[in-house]
Amino acid sequence: MSDFHVYDTTLRDGAQQEGLSLSVEDKLAIARHLDELGVGYIEGGWPGANPKDTEFFRRAGEELRLGRATLAAFGATRRAGVAAADDPLVRALRDSGAGVVTLVAKSHDRHVEHALRTTLAENLAMVRDTVEFLRAGGQRVFLDAEHFFDGYRDNPAYALEVVRVAAEAGADVVALCDTNGGMLPDQVGEVVANVLAGTGARVGIHCHNDAGCAVANTIAAVDAGATHVQGTLNGYGERTGNADLVTIVANLQLKRGMSLVPTDALAEATRIAHAVAELTNIPPYSRQPYVGASAFAHKAGLHASAIKVDPNLYQHADPADVGNDMRLLVSDMAGRASIELKGRELGYDLAGDRELVTRITDRVKAMEARGYTFEAADASFELLLMEEVDGVRPTFFEVESWRVLTDSRPGEEALSEATVKLRAGGERTIVTGEGNGPVNALDAALRGAIGQAHPVVEKLDLIDYRVRILDAGHGTDAVIRVLIQLSDGEESWETVGVGHNIIEASWEALVDGVTYALVRAGVEPHVS
Repeated sequence: MSDFHVYDTTLRDGAQQEGLSLSVEDKLAIARHLDELGVGYIEGGWPGANPKDTEFFRRAGEELRLGRATLAAFGATRRAGVAAADDPLVRALRDSGAGVVTLVAKSHDRHVEHALRTTLAENLAMVRDTVEFLRAGGQRVFLDAEHFFDGYRDNPAYALEVVRVAAEAGADVVALCDTNGGMLPDQVGEVVANVLAGTGARVGIHCHNDAGCAVANTIAAVDAGATHVQGTLNGYGERTGNADLVTIVANLQLKRGMSLVPTDALAEATRIAHAVAELTNIPPYSRQPYVGASAFAHKAGLHASAIKVDPNLYQHADPADVGNDMRLLVSDMAGRASIELKGRELGYDLAGDRELVTRITDRVKAMEARGYTFEAADASFELLLMEEVDGVRPTFFEVESWRVLTDSRPGEEALSEATVKLRAGGERTIVTGEGNGPVNALDAALRGAIGQAHPVVEKLDLIDYRVRILDAGHGTDAVIRVLIQLSDGEESWETVGVGHNIIEASWEALVDGVTYALVRAGVEPHVS
């Protein structure tokens, strides 16, 4: 469907999310990722309204080379009582260099009278004049009919008139906006059908997720005849966010057979979604449809048994279509099939050894009963698996002892010092490390001690540290679970430690993490 518009507004509407702040560099980088995804239009922001967006469009003209997408500038219709040519914000849209301008216009009569403080007739003139002015300058114009669904409910004749005027003035598309995000799919479908029948305009859809229906509402609009969909990557946006554009595209392309983006581009969706999450500094949502880390993760033993026969029995789509992977989670719910499949995922064929699989399954369940979790600690599970398969845990160092001291003085930041004694590479080593906390100090001392024999550990970074109290009723003597994530700059892995002492649990997870790093690096296990 070559004439169907996929329109991204991550850089403008998505950037209104609480806690999200994008630099010009960030916006340029995200635009390149969106182009890779194959969207048709990228809304870059509001030139003239703020210096950052003005600078973005200036630099985009010099630096941004889009292969698939067209850059769109966002702005408002002219002010009441001012000619479009004399409105500086409208002139900024003309001067932005963008081939497409998306105008926001009021389509709810109460907003016109109370927010804009003008008449209904003047608002229609503002729409007509601004569209005609920009069209005369050679730009294509899309119009976002703000608060359209609420306006249609209160005064359908006026809401429809806004659409008619915009289309007659030359707007290519009028996007109906569920700005408050409160519509339901049946309501959206009915209104879109009525607008198409009553105006003949080309209709688009822009949904917010306040009622949890943004994606469903978007698809309902498409079913009713909308041929332009707007959304944001990862569902970014103010309040509860906008419709997630990847989910919309994947649903329409994989479920409805529509050709919206190139197949090879959709297969990069997971990578792109996560890359943009890094740029926004907002952690990826693990349960995000299609591209989340848990989107194709299976935990229960019954599921695993079925997946062993046919993965499609418990998956609604092939994860490879969006660049994701099926994952098997090992937990106290795991059965033999889960262990076999997880082993296969890690490169171990366990299917022929029933006794081994039973032993691993029983050990996992016993450890999880004590507080361990392996569904979020694949590296610790793989070390356990290696120990059971090979009969010995891979060992690269032998710890004699460790200790941590924290020095706190009034008015000064507390500092920690850790000392680790161990043998590695045939040598006994004693190293002291300092840090801004006991775990940081232990990490520095451990890697310092091992690094003399195995320098590969020096490039490791501890990138996440999570603590959970497992039996809060016990107060300060409760069992503690620690999850640690380490990275070598290319990949990351998680390990787990459990104990009554938070430092001891952290030490266990650290040792697992460093041990796994040496396994990954292909170091031969050796101590004496």
